[in-house]
Amino acid sequence: MASLLGKELFEINGQGPPPAKDFFQLIVTKDEVIWKSWRISVRIECRGAPPREVKLSHQDFTSHKVLKQQVSTVFGHRILDYTISLCEGEFDYLERLPDELLLRIMSYIQLKETPIVAGVSKRFRKLCNSEKFWEHTVRNRCAEFTSDMEGLANAMGWRKTFFTFFHNGGSMQQKPKEHNTEFWIATLYKYNSNGICHAGPASPETCLSQYEKKTYTVI
Repeated sequence: MASLLGKELFEINGQGPPPAKDFFQLIVTKDEVIWKSWRISVRIECRGAPPREVKLSHQDFTSHKVLKQQVSTVFGHRILDYTISLCEGEFDYLERLPDELLLRIMSYIQLKETPIVAGVSKRFRKLCNSEKFWEHTVRNRCAEFTSDMEGLANAMGWRKTFFTFFHNGGSMQQKPKEHNTEFWIATLYKYNSNGICHAGPASPETCLSQYEKKTYTVI
């Protein structure tokens, strides 16, 4: 698991509270805590001045009341608590797993629990809203999905494809809606070369004819 940890464990940047406009950076590495501050001022002597920098070992940081207070003032108590946790060796390995592995783990979770997973952290919220997640969901959980539908899914977006064709009400179950081949081709034809999206699918006969002649273009 230690291989998941890079040299830098955490980094955050931001401006301090008013009235001062100083800029701050907090970096936590495997060995130390680095605190940098830039003086923001219209005074000539402050222009181009290098940042002030403080480096402390993890143990020294946890006992440095002044620096901990500065971190709390600039970034809040939550960031201070997280920094102390890192210094004490409490690493969140789950957050450091690659997206593909997290998607594999999430494939064992029921879709109705997706909102709960999204509330775990910003990264999980971003992942649950990503096209990768919904593509993985459609490809692996929707039995009626075939390779012929891939062009439509790429055009519409995988999330929209799921909620349009496979989502039943509020159940978040992956039971597909009943659509035959003609419906899929008709829907595909809605995204035509003129960029016109009709109010409803064109007739199956028309779309099948266009499909066979390869005169449509997915956009």
